[in-house]
Amino acid sequence: MKKAFILDTNVLLFDPLAIYKLGANDIVIPIVVIEEIDRFKREMSENGRHARHFSRLIDDMRKDGELSKGVNLPNGALLTVELGGDAPLPSELAMDKADNKMLSLALMLKKEQPRRPIVFLTKDANLRIKADALGVVAEDYEPENVAPDQLYQGTATINVESGLVDEFYANKRIPYGDRIFENDKEAPKSLFANQYVILKDYANPTHTAMGRYSKELGSIVPLVKPPEGLWGIFPKNAEQAFAVDALLNDDVKLVSLLGKAGTGKTLFAIAAGLVKTVDEGTYQRLLVSRPVFPLGKDIGFLPGTVEEKLNPWMQPIYDNIDFLFGNTSANRTNRRGAGKGAQELMNQGMLQIEPLTYIRGRTIPQQYLIVDEAQNLTPHEIKTIITRAGDDTKIVLTGDSFQIDNPYVDSANNGLVYLVDKFKSESIAAHVTFLKGERSKLSELASNLL
Repeated sequence: MKKAFILDTNVLLFDPLAIYKLGANDIVIPIVVIEEIDRFKREMSENGRHARHFSRLIDDMRKDGELSKGVNLPNGALLTVELGGDAPLPSELAMDKADNKMLSLALMLKKEQPRRPIVFLTKDANLRIKADALGVVAEDYEPENVAPDQLYQGTATINVESGLVDEFYANKRIPYGDRIFENDKEAPKSLFANQYVILKDYANPTHTAMGRYSKELGSIVPLVKPPEGLWGIFPKNAEQAFAVDALLNDDVKLVSLLGKAGTGKTLFAIAAGLVKTVDEGTYQRLLVSRPVFPLGKDIGFLPGTVEEKLNPWMQPIYDNIDFLFGNTSANRTNRRGAGKGAQELMNQGMLQIEPLTYIRGRTIPQQYLIVDEAQNLTPHEIKTIITRAGDDTKIVLTGDSFQIDNPYVDSANNGLVYLVDKFKSESIAAHVTFLKGERSKLSELASNLL
């Protein structure tokens, strides 16, 4: 028997194509959802764009039949717009609220078809609780859900037989095969492209080597280790060393860095970008961006010029650049904004710092693009950003999936973890999960204890 899915407004704002992703079942859109979608469609935010997209889809469906009687979708589903429900609710749930009208509709359908599975899809946790209390099956809509503890880490530690570590140092390469994992039964039998590996001597665990798996060569190869560091900073742990290799590798066009606060994600990304643009000239410009949250909101509410409006949002970027230049607060042009080093690079056109608000429609060629705080982006927004990349552009995304400000995503379905899961097998992508904080002892304790 087909299921009947009742969709809440927030599901369609999160993914306007959700109606095509629920299989050959019946899709029910309450009329109050259409009313709420209408209120969002004028916004210039991502919610507004999704609202307009869904409205156009529904309008086109009217050509194929009456929405009140049901319209067949290409995947075999039947979509119906229901006017409302008349099932009584407890007195505590006022019927003038859209959420409660949807619950009444769900109860009505359940009463009319008691043997049929009725599922209410909503991203509102409290609404799911109310539905459950009324005996209605309620679920979250997470088409690309990736559990944080199951997310690809980008690294592996393998115990190898004595002599293999020395052989790796001598030959600068070692094939990944039976000799690698025969002494470690828990070692993966295969690695993802550009996965980073720590080889430990089985007899002497302190004797180690770090490398990257090259899918083309089928071998583990040494890391790129610039002797002068990145603008004066050097890796303090294995994950930072892995990140340096990925950030400096021109064959890797997409790098994702995931980790808690203070692990050095943004600092190393900016330092590598400066090396590749200012020092080596591999890219024409370093473009650093982060969501002006909520993504898409007009920054005109803040006073001053565009640059002054951006300062509160982009200050963490300026702080990292000032650190790399060795600038102190006394050398800054103002207390809130770019220091002299960053300002000079911007004047030369080597550095550009801007919000993600206006990235839609752009093509970004030959640039080193860093997107900070990418955990606040939805999968659709991540796709929008990645598809902006032109020829010879490298994109670096950094973020912490446990520090999310966007109410429409969480640690399991945000755009950053979605991207990591989708690109883990691609040869042009690399991922590193940072584990140890290096900002300060206090910062590390706060990340772990709080």
